[in-house]
Formats: sequence, C-alpha cells, structure tokens
Amino acid sequence: MRTSTISRGRLWTARVLSWLVIAFMLFDGIFKLFPPPEVVEGTASLGFAEHHLALIGILGLLSAVLYAIPRTAFFGALLLTAYFGGVVASQIRIDAPLFTHVLFAVYLAVIAWAGLWLRDAKVRELFPLRSRE
Repeated sequence: MRTSTISRGRLWTARVLSWLVIAFMLFDGIFKLFPPPEVVEGTASLGFAEHHLALIGILGLLSAVLYAIPRTAFFGALLLTAYFGGVVASQIRIDAPLFTHVLFAVYLAVIAWAGLWLRDAKVRELFPLRSRE
C-alpha cells in the first residue's frame, strides 16, 4: 500500500470501505465455522448440507485475510469476487429478492474493489476511471 502518494481522506475512505468488507467476511466466516441453528437452517434453504458450512467458512475467511494483507490484497479481492459470485448464484437459484439478497454480494464486491482502487496505485493504473488522452 502506497500511503505517501494518496491523500489522507482517500486513504481513510479506502480503509473504511476495505474494513467493512473484511469485518463482514470475518463475521460470516466465524458463523459458518461455529454455526448457530439459524445459520444451518439458512444454509440448508440454499441447498447446501451442514457439512458444507466449514469449507464455505474457511474459503470466505481465507479470501478476507488475503484481502486484508497489502501484498496479497489484489489476489484476495479476486477470490472475494469469485466467492460473491457463488453467493449470487445461490440466491438466484432460490428466487431470492433481487436488490436485498441477490445483489448484496455484488454490493460487497464493488465496495471491496473500491477500497482497493482507492488505496493501491497499481490497481488505479489497471482500472483508470478516465481515459488517458
């Protein structure tokens, strides 16, 4: 993370966005590793068996940890995006409401990439918001 080339406001915005995603994923992963009955029931309603919870939780936690580490943040964001794609597919399969359930994972992915874009100059070079004229 190159903090010297970005403003304090941009850096703090990036940190807040990134940590919102990380906090959500840590919360989600821990509840999948130590599931209360409501989580088991919700997972079953999506078509997954209870024994799938641990693997799903580990994959989510691993992605979040990689995203939190500056050197691996790009790879973590890619893994989070893939994880969120699976969430979207699972929600579509059960005909969940679009804006509140299906797209929630898309919102998280956008927030994750926005946080990374704001804090990493290489990501801004890879995805410029305006064309270079």
